[in-house]
Amino acid sequence: MAKWTAFPYDTAPYRRDAAALKKHWARLHAGDAEPWPKDEAVVAAWALFHAGDFQKAFDAGLKAASSGSSAGITVANKAQCIYANYLEKSEKSKLAMFLEAAERAEALQGTEPKNANAHYFQAYALGRYSQGISVAKALSQGLGSKVKMALETSIALAPQHADAHIALGSFHAEVIDKVGKLLGRTQGADTATGLKMFKEALKLNPGSAIAMVEYANGLVMLEGEKKMAEAEKLYAQAAACDAQDAMERLDVEMAKAELED
Repeated sequence: MAKWTAFPYDTAPYRRDAAALKKHWARLHAGDAEPWPKDEAVVAAWALFHAGDFQKAFDAGLKAASSGSSAGITVANKAQCIYANYLEKSEKSKLAMFLEAAERAEALQGTEPKNANAHYFQAYALGRYSQGISVAKALSQGLGSKVKMALETSIALAPQHADAHIALGSFHAEVIDKVGKLLGRTQGADTATGLKMFKEALKLNPGSAIAMVEYANGLVMLEGEKKMAEAEKLYAQAAACDAQDAMERLDVEMAKAELED
């Protein structure tokens, strides 16, 4: 496998041993509602993920999974998805990574149908893939209904899953933005549900920079330029968030970039 691009910021603040990771676990996983792992190898993989060692986390997660700890698949999927979304420079590689993660997540659903993150990471990966190939094209391939169903399943299994609420809000916003409200209805997308999902995500995880950024994007997609001032305020709040791990740092830096545009 080609060497992944390194995390571009100082990782020292995000390095934690198992005891420190356990102490911060609830805060770090307020977004994905992932339970504390039973396997030490999976704990170690998560420590690598939170410190921005995404390729090492990916490898360690798959290794743990091959040794019988299926929770390693979720670390591998998250590491690959976050890396692909923020740091992978090749569009072709990025899309391939999203498809790989989606396939692994779908396979995990077969053995663990009640694993909320098996459904969530399938949806996240397919959602980002859809953005890469164009949302309209993805809808014509039937990916929209797959994403929506996986996210709704994830929320049904884990009602506290803030990230699934964000992603479902983004689904409604993206579809309506790209094909309009009328055609959007045929895909099960509507403005009120989209806005409700974003608000619920922020209620569940009020310190989430990515929730603020996606809500800001969604407001403009769903309600137009009249919401630009509100969106700018959300970007500013996101940019001021205190990142607790490498992923959150990438979210905060993205919010700062949005403000500069």
